[in-house]
Amino acid sequence: QVQLVESGGGLVRAGGSLRLSCAASGLPFSGYAMGWFRQAPEKEREFVAAISWIPGSTYYADSVKGRFGISRNNAKNTVYLQMNSLKPEDTAVYFCAAGRTPTAIPAPYNYWGQGTQVTVSS
Repeated sequence: QVQLVESGGGLVRAGGSLRLSCAASGLPFSGYAMGWFRQAPEKEREFVAAISWIPGSTYYADSVKGRFGISRNNAKNTVYLQMNSLKPEDTAVYFCAAGRTPTAIPAPYNYWGQGTQVTVSS
């Protein structure tokens, strides 16, 4: 059974930082691209960042480029999202996802975590 478990969310002031983690089990982690998406209340799920199964190929939404960094540790079956210079508009539930390609589109991802709440106060 595939499981993706996010952690590291919380409440932070604007300008602060958080690092999210997503621990994967039940799948050949190194063979999957990983993505981070987020969903704010009453909004659609939106792409944040993705990383290919070969570390080094990363992709970001324009809204987070230069502030967020995605990385992975295949030995630990974990993907990370380092979030710096956080803004109130970054407030959302953040989800990690596993799929065959590092796309910005949610549908091709095969597996999803339950999400972790990130709240940025002004």
